[in-house]
Amino acid sequence: MRGFLRHLAERGGFEPPRRYKRLPDFESGTFNRSATSPDGPQCPGDVHHTVTRPQPQAARAGAAKAAIRPGVNRHCDAHAWCVAAGRSGRDDGGASSPWRPGPMLEFGHLTHVGLRRDLNEDTYYGDSELGLWLVADGMGGHACGEVASALARETIVREIRAGTPLAQSVRIADEEIIKTSRRCNDTLPMGTTVVAARVLGQRFEVAWVGDSRAYLWRDGRLAQLSQDHSYVQELIAQGTLTSEQARAHPHRNVVTQALGVTDPAHLNVATMQGELKSGMQLLLCSDGLTEEVDDAAIAATLSQADCSAQEYVECLVAAALDGGGSDNITAILVRSY
Repeated sequence: MRGFLRHLAERGGFEPPRRYKRLPDFESGTFNRSATSPDGPQCPGDVHHTVTRPQPQAARAGAAKAAIRPGVNRHCDAHAWCVAAGRSGRDDGGASSPWRPGPMLEFGHLTHVGLRRDLNEDTYYGDSELGLWLVADGMGGHACGEVASALARETIVREIRAGTPLAQSVRIADEEIIKTSRRCNDTLPMGTTVVAARVLGQRFEVAWVGDSRAYLWRDGRLAQLSQDHSYVQELIAQGTLTSEQARAHPHRNVVTQALGVTDPAHLNVATMQGELKSGMQLLLCSDGLTEEVDDAAIAATLSQADCSAQEYVECLVAAALDGGGSDNITAILVRSY
């Protein structure tokens, strides 16, 4: 997510503002990965993705197979924990959890720092056994955005494994980020957007806060499932702005909700549910993708035949880089057979 948050200092604390503007640049710093990923360095299967332009199908298929590996894949600076589809082992869904993923799911995943940033504050997670996928887009000074997005990821995963409902897991992540921010006593509060999906057989649930998005590809058409918590979305809802105008609006990067900075009493964890039948695809992404690639271009990519889920996300990230790569870019695509 772009930049740092404006805040109001009051008696040594902060009062979260109503809106948070993501600015083009921010002050970066070091990130102690052990604070949020204590087991990260010991996990097998380190993978650093390099985005390339689309290749002939045979070559692309080989690259995609290499990208989705059994076990835990750790991606570029611990931004993601992904367990590949078809992994054997115990079910971590929790004894009380009713969620069990369908047997025929494939997912692709990729993150990229973009072309104008030195630090990737996005993070994501995918586990086909747990039936959970998420993208979080952090914000804050002194690398706090990276900490916030990682905290959101790890808290939500922990709570889902314990059988906590998705929306409640997101709220608990909000509490954890606020606690950590206060302990750090930084002048800038840390925050993050999040979009998460759970899959049970042919049913899915999506929850989100902020402007990271969820889409559904169905019957050759793309539908946006989530509704941005943003200033321009409020104008669209009021009828004073069109979606096309919003893409060029000077305040398109102002979000109205974020974990860690919105007053918990006013935090809106939005949710929706639906069917995920054979041939349908769920796309989760940070705004680094949608800032550069419009819905029509996303739909055109997903309409290409004979591509794997991994190939699709690689093409989408490449398109965002071609469009300017102004922000961190993260995408997960979950496909049902």
